Amino acid sequence: MRIILYGGTFNPPHLGHIAAAKTVSEQLHPDLFLVVPDAVPPHKELEEGTPSLEARLQLCRLAFRDIPNVEVRDMTLGRSGRCYSADTVAALREQYPDGELVFLLGTDMFLGFESWYRYEYLLRECVLAVLPREEDERPALEAQAEKLRREHQAAVLILPHEPLPLHSHIIRERLRRRLGSDMLDDAVYSEIIRRRYYDARPELSWLREKAYAYLKPKRIAHVAGCENEAVMLAVYWGEEPEKAAEAAILHDIAKKYKLEEQLQISEKYGIINDHTEIACPKILHAKTGAAMARDLFGVDDAVYEAIRWHCTGKPDMTLFEKIIWLADYIEPTRDFPGVEKIRKLAYEDIDKALAVSLEMSLAFIREEGGEPYTDTVKAYQWYSQEID
Repeated sequence: MRIILYGGTFNPPHLGHIAAAKTVSEQLHPDLFLVVPDAVPPHKELEEGTPSLEARLQLCRLAFRDIPNVEVRDMTLGRSGRCYSADTVAALREQYPDGELVFLLGTDMFLGFESWYRYEYLLRECVLAVLPREEDERPALEAQAEKLRREHQAAVLILPHEPLPLHSHIIRERLRRRLGSDMLDDAVYSEIIRRRYYDARPELSWLREKAYAYLKPKRIAHVAGCENEAVMLAVYWGEEPEKAAEAAILHDIAKKYKLEEQLQISEKYGIINDHTEIACPKILHAKTGAAMARDLFGVDDAVYEAIRWHCTGKPDMTLFEKIIWLADYIEPTRDFPGVEKIRKLAYEDIDKALAVSLEMSLAFIREEGGEPYTDTVKAYQWYSQEID
């Protein structure tokens, strides 16, 4: 039985890790491919804010899901302190006494292998499978392999591999700057954004692709217009433009759902709706959309609240909430009497723009024979003093 052991911090597991696993799997055809994330690695300190071991186990399950015979395993149970490969191999040798253990290594780890804890034991118990990280590293790897063969009778395989020069610390830094989706499997990136590991913020092009999949095609132009308007308003009024874009991109993700579906989503997220909202389900999407945005994309409280109130408004809205309300109301595809006045006011007196837009919303509801929404009425009463 051939068992591949692929250890590391996987912080996070990236496309380079996946490519390495595919190379080894295709060339060595293991019966079991073990991916073993370190809880506390022996050779370096984990960066503050590193996701828990359980979180990294889940990221690895997503990353390596297509590798044949793969199993992501926690080998730290019952151990304290740093995780040494020799301890992992000893535990595997007890479980698989006759198995062929193949230890997968990269260049740096292999070249410094003789400094490892109980490295001679590892050489006795394992075949070392080495993957170069750069194209020009093979001579150094061959020299080290020959040394280990000569001095320790080690079994070493240097596998042909086209490396992806990716580094986890660079990816972590890029994630904080709304970058990095091209360096990670989409399922891994989605989970990182959902949980906001590494203080990650979603890449806006990625977020558009995901959000637009929830929209009817005819609504995409409105959402794109809302995003552009929200960014301009945020820049003008001193809010974070990329966060405004995030809220605008996501504000209508629940818009297409009919009443029955809205109620199902409400039940899933524990949302309580009153009779007015149920009678006019098109306003439910603000509440359900905010809940979905938090669950699927990990939005913070400011974005959540801006989506939550973009449809009805409320008294004493934050500046950010006002921006998203007005961006939705005046974006370029909107065409109704009075919209130009509000567009002008939005860049002159944002509270007055809000008051006028709320007044117009209530007038429209009454003209349609509907019952005004309580939150909109209260919001208008709060801001109506701004109207001359």
